[in-house]
Amino acid sequence: MVTILEKKELAPKCWQFVLQAPLIARKAKAGQFVVLRVDESGERIPLTIANKNPEAGTITIVFQEVGQTTAKLAKLEEGGQISNLLGPLGHPTEIKHYGTVVCIGGGIGAAPIYPIISAMREQDNQVIAIIGARSRNFLIMEKEIREKSSQMIVTTDDGSYGHHGFVTDELKRMIELGMHIDLVVAIGPVVMMQAVCGVTKKYGIKTLVSLNPIMVDATGMCGACRVSVGGQTKFTCVDGPEFDGHEVDFDLLRRRQAMYQPEEKQANEAYRQKCERCK
Repeated sequence: MVTILEKKELAPKCWQFVLQAPLIARKAKAGQFVVLRVDESGERIPLTIANKNPEAGTITIVFQEVGQTTAKLAKLEEGGQISNLLGPLGHPTEIKHYGTVVCIGGGIGAAPIYPIISAMREQDNQVIAIIGARSRNFLIMEKEIREKSSQMIVTTDDGSYGHHGFVTDELKRMIELGMHIDLVVAIGPVVMMQAVCGVTKKYGIKTLVSLNPIMVDATGMCGACRVSVGGQTKFTCVDGPEFDGHEVDFDLLRRRQAMYQPEEKQANEAYRQKCERCK
């Protein structure tokens, strides 16, 4: 059992938990994730480690209420317990001195991009952060990311805060102004990561993306998280989660993510009705 030490709502239906997990906190590196079960009968879900404090023995996770499991997780309070927590999993981000690194976080992707920004700065990179959201209300971790970045740009789809437009608009602007970029790291919705790769591929800028396919056992045995990268099948849990974005088959990834939408909708509705009866 893992204890929830802190709970905070960062945006509508977007939550930050600080968990007591000393062994994971000691080993975790930027880019890695954990898999958890809310209770003994629950499904396993992967969540990126957004921060860690080895001295305090804690890790931070950030998640959005999307399905039944994240809705159940969001109902837990400080002092509550999560049944199982496994990690750190996946390959960490390759952190070294590149030069100028642009880190892009879309929506909830601002949380997993934060430890990468921090680690890249520690290697004396110039780190330019671009974070985007639908509107100001959905923007998360702005203060934390600003503190760790050399420069930060904020975009909102509706223009309610920062630059009006998408993260790709600001990336294009920087490239067209002649800025030399050595590496781009993008984390967020699949459509956003694909759009970023579409921009950088034209200019030959190396681009890493962190993928989030359906995942079950997270040990490479079930094959549920398979993706196609460079024409080869890769398992996100053990080969990733980061891949060369220019080689990812994003169309296949989207199709696989949508495979169980009818079942997910049915589970969400059943859980909603159960909650209504409890009230």
